[in-house]
Amino acid sequence: MGERYWLWLGARLVAAVVLVLWAASYIAGPSSGDKEFKKTLEAMKQVKSFRAVYVADPRATQHTDVLWEVDCNRGIVHHLYRDVESNTDPPTEVKTEEIMVGGRKYARNSDGSWGAGYASQTGSSTWYCTNLTLGTDTNLLPDVAKLLRSAIIDKGDKKTVNGVECREWNITQKLGLFLRHGSVCIGTQDHLPYEMSSVDTGTHYSYSDYNANIPFELPEAALQQASASSGTQ
Repeated sequence: MGERYWLWLGARLVAAVVLVLWAASYIAGPSSGDKEFKKTLEAMKQVKSFRAVYVADPRATQHTDVLWEVDCNRGIVHHLYRDVESNTDPPTEVKTEEIMVGGRKYARNSDGSWGAGYASQTGSSTWYCTNLTLGTDTNLLPDVAKLLRSAIIDKGDKKTVNGVECREWNITQKLGLFLRHGSVCIGTQDHLPYEMSSVDTGTHYSYSDYNANIPFELPEAALQQASASSGTQ
């Protein structure tokens, strides 16, 4: 009973501290972080192409990374998943590669050929690009609108990510009685996100090639589909 009481009391104290911090932020008015993230929200609405890389479990013997390449103008999403484990004999690598164009999905076979199927709407170029235009969550880039509603954003140092100077903003986000900690690095010139990290889970995203002409290796059927879809997003 005593242990439960102290756990309950500790949770109440954490919640009280969080409420005090949020109340103080509202009294003080918009912070520099809020102002910067509002610029980011507007800048992301203009994005028509980008690359994103997710890294998880970056241990010495295991590495997992996922690549997304999204082109709104041509209606293409390229997705590559790799899981490499070097402490096995022989070392193993699991790789999955997909190209989505319009309503079709092409998966690369082990012999290098492509198999065709139907793609779901979620995760398509239309889905990503519509969410970007509306300023809603893509489940890939930072959910800036949510951070503006529910996070304390503190200014950090400048650094370079993927060849672009960005400023790191430290995030403390309230989730019920708990706090989530992380950071987002925002380009000093274009106000777009170039890195997102979670202190609690160790996961890391990096972003690049905004509005660039991304080259894709497409099967012939997908090339025809991309040509037909060009300019329709």
